[in-house]
Amino acid sequence: MQISQIITLLSVLLIAACEQGTEEVALENNISLDEVTITSLQEMMQAGELSSVQLVNYYLNRIIEIDPQLNSILEINPDAIEIAQNLDSERLNGQIRSPLHGIPVLLKDNIDTADNMLTTAGSLALVDAPLPLEDAFMVQRLKAAGAIILGKTNLSEWANFRSTSSSSGWSGRGGQARNPYVLDRTPCGSSAGSGVAVAANLTVVAVGTETDGSVVCPAAMNGIVGIKPTLGLISRSGIIPIAHSQDTAGPMARTVTDATLLLNAMLGTDSTDALTVEAESQLSSDYTLFLQNDGLSGKRIGVVRQLFINDPALNELLEDQLDILRQGGATLVNVEFNSIEELANAEFEVLLYEFKNDLNQYLQQRGGEYQSLEQLIQFNRDNAESEMPYFAQELFEMAQSKGDLSDEVYLTSLQLSKELAQAQGIDALIAEYQLDAFVAPSNGAAGQIDLENGDGSEGYIPSSSLAAVAGYPNITIPAGFINGLPIGISFFGTAFSEPTLLAIAYDYEQRGQARRAPTFLKSSVDTSNPR
Repeated sequence: MQISQIITLLSVLLIAACEQGTEEVALENNISLDEVTITSLQEMMQAGELSSVQLVNYYLNRIIEIDPQLNSILEINPDAIEIAQNLDSERLNGQIRSPLHGIPVLLKDNIDTADNMLTTAGSLALVDAPLPLEDAFMVQRLKAAGAIILGKTNLSEWANFRSTSSSSGWSGRGGQARNPYVLDRTPCGSSAGSGVAVAANLTVVAVGTETDGSVVCPAAMNGIVGIKPTLGLISRSGIIPIAHSQDTAGPMARTVTDATLLLNAMLGTDSTDALTVEAESQLSSDYTLFLQNDGLSGKRIGVVRQLFINDPALNELLEDQLDILRQGGATLVNVEFNSIEELANAEFEVLLYEFKNDLNQYLQQRGGEYQSLEQLIQFNRDNAESEMPYFAQELFEMAQSKGDLSDEVYLTSLQLSKELAQAQGIDALIAEYQLDAFVAPSNGAAGQIDLENGDGSEGYIPSSSLAAVAGYPNITIPAGFINGLPIGISFFGTAFSEPTLLAIAYDYEQRGQARRAPTFLKSSVDTSNPR
């Protein structure tokens, strides 16, 4: 967090504190809410031991104290305390909207909010753009559930689709986000700030977005849970896009239960997003019903060993996790996917075409000075000192060179990528081996941040790609640590298999208990009005 951001935040909070008085924050000082769950918070608030105002103050104090080391948050909602006061009043009057009533949620800064915060995808080009006319549909759902939008998180600029040598977690607006476990290590992208903030207990939960790996990787490398749902469960409306055939928002949390509660609140049928209309019959009214202690029992899980890398420490840790699955009653079957490289090449063509088309549509609807990818490219050239001090915009330029979505190259690549990921990939192996799900490593140990040369391949495992291209669900869970850095394990399956994946993930989580908070950060913060 930049010094100017801290000063602005302090000013807003001190004004709010003077307006609200002191009675709302009469909570024992130095109480620790680290690793607190949504269920525990609701119990405390229902018992009168905690208010939403106190909870917001807790996180705002913690953000002021800790986030300058992490750079995970771009902006705080100046209305957060007022919103919390209103939700506390509702509670006193017996109105509880949902399990998210009064719960702070951070949003990745590519998700539209029609409030007093910006939506920029981390780019300075959108700082002066008109504010969105309405909240993203998913944000509307969160607010209706009583969630408090606490702020916007840092991210890999333009959701990490600007340069072939970018540093994950860096944006022109926010600078470099850092892994809270080891500060010189990458937080992975592009939902870097969301992952860091949840891991460091700067919020209860957060929302990220994924095209391929951008929820799964930062969740895994920051030691938390991330859910990339089936395409169509969560509306894409109001999210700055990369590619409509793969984009989705997803919940990020410290536990499977909290991630599932957040998922419940984000779901909904949006008339402006046809995929949500098609998926309506597949939705569950409450995905927590599938969080079962015996969720592994009787499951057949395909082990994708081709995604294991040549790292003895990682492979030893993974074998221990496979033992946990067996102990839970799962049968493991080694499987192998064909045409992984061909799939990746086809996917890349699709992303280039759809990025140009989808982003141009978003920018034109948003309005402002920059209404096309071509204009953004020129903005970056004109502002290279602030926007391109470390890496360029090769992906922007490659996308700009593409034609429209009627091009034969695009249509062929889209059909091929879906065929390889779905019918010839995930669905084929499920049918052949009668599987319920697949398991693979989410990541290796995070590599060092390298602003000049980019992320490189250290720690990155492309296990997200099959589910991402297919549009199928993927869940990553903390699996342990290597040299103090978190390792995640992924479970993915066919379309709308969230109930099965959540049952597996929850049972595995309860058995493994691998989540551990970063140790260098303070564990207790004053809950009185922010200093």
